[in-house]
Amino acid sequence: MRMRLHLGKKGLRVLGVAESFAREKGDQAALAGVVMRADGIVDGFCLGSCRVGGTDSTEGIVRMFRGLGREDVNALMLNGCVISWFNVVDLGVLHESTGLATICVTYDPSEGLKEYFEEYFPHDWESRYSTYQRNGARTRVKLRTGHHVFLRIYGVELEEGLSLVNRFTIHGKVPEPLRLSKSLAHCFFRTVFAASREPSGLHDDKSREQNA
Repeated sequence: MRMRLHLGKKGLRVLGVAESFAREKGDQAALAGVVMRADGIVDGFCLGSCRVGGTDSTEGIVRMFRGLGREDVNALMLNGCVISWFNVVDLGVLHESTGLATICVTYDPSEGLKEYFEEYFPHDWESRYSTYQRNGARTRVKLRTGHHVFLRIYGVELEEGLSLVNRFTIHGKVPEPLRLSKSLAHCFFRTVFAASREPSGLHDDKSREQNA
């Protein structure tokens, strides 16, 4: 389903979604979303969760979006599609379920994840890997900041998706809705899922995941 984004409007809104987890802290990962307008104003938040190493990340994000009860969000932006220890987001299902243009941003080259799916999830690696493959290949693009990122885009053409990412990237290579949602997810995780732990022990175990 192709749609048209009105990139020139200040009221254009993106929901940026990111997560935070630590495998040694339990089986729940924190999801956080930030609604940001094209003029930089933040006018909404949402929180959710998914299982570390689970297969419910797509459902968790859809649930979070629907809980917002908003009809003025134009696009969904994700900080990776393999999150929370190989919990694969199905980008096509996410796009169809929300009705939003969906843009997945990653930042580094990758040689692939198949061997890690096989090693860590021998019981269902084929299903996870199939979802990952359905998400399609990434396209390397250059942002107006001079940095390169990798995009997977559903619902709009590549050129329009890149324009949207550029509109929300002020410096570096992380769009502002994703930068803020990542900070919110860290805070949510520390406060709710690891409240009794030492903050210094927290980390995101995703050295391979965010590169794919």
